[in-house]
Amino acid sequence: MAKYNYKIRFVDPARNYRMIKDEIDAAYFEAMSKGDLVDRDQLKSFEADLAKFVGAKYAIGLNSGYDALHMSLRAAGIGPGDEVIIPAHTFVATCSAIVNTGATPVLVDVTKDFNIDVDKIEPVITKKTKAVIPVHLSGWMADMPRIIKIAEKCKLVVIEDACQSLGSSINGKGAGSWGLTGCWSFYPFKILGGYGDGGAITTNDPDVALFARRMRYNGEDRETGEYHGHGFTCLLDNLQAAFLDVKLKHLPRWIVRRKEIAERYRKGLSDIPDLLLPHYNKPGFDHVYQNYTVRAKQGNDFSEFLKKNGVEVLTQFRKPYYKHKALKLLDKGFPETEALSCEVCSLPMNIEVTDKEVDYVISVIRKFYGKT
Repeated sequence: MAKYNYKIRFVDPARNYRMIKDEIDAAYFEAMSKGDLVDRDQLKSFEADLAKFVGAKYAIGLNSGYDALHMSLRAAGIGPGDEVIIPAHTFVATCSAIVNTGATPVLVDVTKDFNIDVDKIEPVITKKTKAVIPVHLSGWMADMPRIIKIAEKCKLVVIEDACQSLGSSINGKGAGSWGLTGCWSFYPFKILGGYGDGGAITTNDPDVALFARRMRYNGEDRETGEYHGHGFTCLLDNLQAAFLDVKLKHLPRWIVRRKEIAERYRKGLSDIPDLLLPHYNKPGFDHVYQNYTVRAKQGNDFSEFLKKNGVEVLTQFRKPYYKHKALKLLDKGFPETEALSCEVCSLPMNIEVTDKEVDYVISVIRKFYGKT
């Protein structure tokens, strides 16, 4: 693998830490001095704050975004013999959570905004279909009003994979508050990233919340000691919850900054025909720019040029997950997914980056296209 001397990082956790060092350090010393390591007040505080931010009644902290998806499917009673509809363009965890419950993933293509093509959902619904998992990619939500209508009509459970879109909304209703659950990841690259992995679900259903709280801790009711099933070990670490609670308070203004960066990219790059920028004209939909993902007709040549010129980028997902033979998935042919997979490239997008650094990224891209 080639080594690059990056001038501009895709994200810079160390720089972000320095921006809020005093608050993070205070959270650490509070938890450590009290010995608050597992399922303590810091976790409960973060859960309450996260639920309020999302616009849901409950939040349950878990180990990862995958655990949030898996727990949601279990809570919905999804299992062997069931089918769950998901987009062909997403991280493999969306699919793996389904497979690991014993259910069958049914893939459908996406549209040019990277999210599930709603027109393709109803044609694949069968008597076995029990749920649909729309994935809100890069800070931009799938068309939830239409998806909810289809789900109500066909009696399907909706589980939102909102791992990349905390803070996004449609007509003021937040991602993660539409379906039975919203699923969240706090992996360091996420818009709300921890210092290690983490996740959560949000829900308005008290039974789902209770199920998740018990099952995340080996099926045990921590107040009574009674076991309510064979559970899992996937509780959000209390110290990570303390850190995330600090960051969550900054998230509204950090989203404003992300939008400023996105607008700077738009102004600097909108005259390049071979570059499709992630700005969508859809009234009521709010993009929070978890990622600033462009489509470059030149594919790898484009992304490699940026890397060689000191710009760290991500190219997820060059090879769609359903094309990995070991996963044993049915490839029905998904033309939009395969087209964008060859072109996708996420530019540096984080609240640590300066205007000067964004301008450097723009200059490198313009140089690639001969527009210096």
